[in-house]
Amino acid sequence: MDLDTLTTMLLDFVRAHQGWAPFIVGALGFAESLAVVSLLVPSTVLLLGIGALVGASGLEFWPIWLGAAVGAILGDWLSYAVGFGFKHAVYRVWPLSSHQHLRDRGEKFFARWGAWGVFLGRFIGPLRAVVPLTAGIFAMPMLLFQTATIASAFVWAFIVLAPGAGLTVWAQ
Repeated sequence: MDLDTLTTMLLDFVRAHQGWAPFIVGALGFAESLAVVSLLVPSTVLLLGIGALVGASGLEFWPIWLGAAVGAILGDWLSYAVGFGFKHAVYRVWPLSSHQHLRDRGEKFFARWGAWGVFLGRFIGPLRAVVPLTAGIFAMPMLLFQTATIASAFVWAFIVLAPGAGLTVWAQ
């Protein structure tokens, strides 16, 4: 089964079972924010498609937005916890073991920007997967990390879902 088929199947499922939309979007937000998994799961494309369904099908935006944000926060938190618990040993596990450029970029980005790096990293594709992990490895204070990740998750969820939902006009 190819990516287009899976995307179509998921969007059809959400269209048919609209009550599940916040949970599905939450799972996609989680996968998109979880270290390593986000490199393998095309969640952004699916979230954009669900955003379009919100606009076309009359799905309620705010529960879906909340689902995406909460999923992203939980994915970041788990990535942070793995980095905090295992430190540099995570670099010996695939795919980070074979993609040193990703971890190097994540470390440089985090060292330069700190908490702002956690916030901004959510909006930069490949960094989204490694910045929370790196924050954990370097034992960023949890309150600082959570503040940055919660703020960025709510903004990110809005940016990903709102265009398809037609809310960009409403927000102006």
